[in-house]
Amino acid sequence: MKNTSSKTIVLIDDEEYICQIVQTCVEVFSDWKVIAARSGKEGLAAIATAQPDAILLDILMPNMDGFAVLKRLKASTTLVDIPIVLLTARADLAEAHKIAELGVQGIIVKPFHPTQITSEISQILSWV
Repeated sequence: MKNTSSKTIVLIDDEEYICQIVQTCVEVFSDWKVIAARSGKEGLAAIATAQPDAILLDILMPNMDGFAVLKRLKASTTLVDIPIVLLTARADLAEAHKIAELGVQGIIVKPFHPTQITSEISQILSWV
């Protein structure tokens, strides 16, 4: 039987230190599991395999950026309903109408406070 409070998150960010900080903080401050992917292509493969409870997605990445990943997720009938939180330095995306246009649940703007990222994710996704 699956623990209902345990969640799996796929984190897609090309910056290794961001992946390490987020993964460490989330796993220390919650009982959630983080699967880190360093590219859009790697992230899509991880999402298809893990069927996570949520996705943390960077926007500014080489080759396949976060917008391209988002477009593929929204086009997939099996992945479209997975909640997505953008983890980005693009503060201009944090406006409510842009969040709605993108079809994501929320945005965490970099730089973020590592010890508060779990509570920010919980608040955005209403995971109490």
